[in-house]
Amino acid sequence: MTYIESITLFLALGYSILQLYWSQQQWGAASALGLLLASLIMVNAWPLMLIAFACLLLLILLGQFKPEAFANQNNKPKAKQLRSYCQHLLTLSLLLCAGQYTINAIMLKAGITPWIARPDVVDAFLPIAGAIELKAIATLELWDQQHPAAAVMLAVVLITGVVCKRAFCGWACPLGLAGEYLYALRKRFIKSEYQPPAWIDWPLRMLKYLLLLGFIYIITSMSPATLPNYLNGHYHKIADIKMALFFITPGLITLICFGLILMLAAWRRQGFCRYLCPYGAVLGLLSFASPLKIRRDCHHCLIEAKDMKCDKCTRACPANIIVHTKTTVRSDECQACMRCIDACPKPQALSFSLKTGHRVSAKGLLMLMIVIMFALPLAAHLSGFWHSQTPTEIRQMLIHKLDRIGH
Repeated sequence: MTYIESITLFLALGYSILQLYWSQQQWGAASALGLLLASLIMVNAWPLMLIAFACLLLLILLGQFKPEAFANQNNKPKAKQLRSYCQHLLTLSLLLCAGQYTINAIMLKAGITPWIARPDVVDAFLPIAGAIELKAIATLELWDQQHPAAAVMLAVVLITGVVCKRAFCGWACPLGLAGEYLYALRKRFIKSEYQPPAWIDWPLRMLKYLLLLGFIYIITSMSPATLPNYLNGHYHKIADIKMALFFITPGLITLICFGLILMLAAWRRQGFCRYLCPYGAVLGLLSFASPLKIRRDCHHCLIEAKDMKCDKCTRACPANIIVHTKTTVRSDECQACMRCIDACPKPQALSFSLKTGHRVSAKGLLMLMIVIMFALPLAAHLSGFWHSQTPTEIRQMLIHKLDRIGH
């Protein structure tokens, strides 16, 4: 792992450990810390150990000077605050990795052996490659060595969907954060809302599922017998560079599509997530299997308990889900952002919980996300299934033949 990847990973896991400790869960914190130390000893890499120690020390200092970041049960932080921290820190980490990746690619193009490592986490932007790799693992027990992080990160996102609904969209996705900023910018100049009528909104929501079907067709149409040749072929070895060039050197049609996407994101809050994102589509489907749901307790809700009119939860929902009349929110558009819970005047009335009634707080959801998103890549790194094994010389050779390399 590169230093940026390592720092992000250990900050996330260290935050979870200290959350357990300051929440009086000392045994849980000790167990998690023990597992982390055992992992570092197994790797036997002193830079990782030094980074882990520095991150833990930084978080301890943060806990002393900013105790609200580690609020206990009696002083629960708002979901908005934790969600903002998570989204911005992950986006910052990805931007730093993007800069590192760019320098690495420029040096390869110039024929210079890169002195700065390629961050493997950028393979997260190769979802189709990751799906093909997972298919190879499932059908042939073939583990790809060119972009293994693509399969790892795709598995991470899918697991979050099953466990935490679409929390990845609402808590982690950098594109979702960019959409929020774009929508807020539009609202500064044009304050009116432009919501489509239901008879248009529903067909538009199906667009992302059509895109998902297209991707599924590409993956399923590949015969298992062809997978070894594809995974060892030139295109797959340089797929990340091809993807990067698609975005930095777009053609006219691509620019028009990008413009429409930006207009959609500015026109409606979560517009891209709602109408076009294939990740949002697959997570929306997986979210139905999640045991965690937004649930309303009628015994405490002001509507039934006090016979009052209240729809604050519905008005707070960015996905326009009607929350105040439901006992359980089962919509594929729910991103577990918890804005409805924060808006509810009766804390006992609305919760993100299991069917048994066990509630998961915003802090608990954040820790669940951290464990899934960072523990699995750490395990992959320890098992040798994270770093690309494509030699630098091969990448240098292929980067000069990009125009001649096709599927």
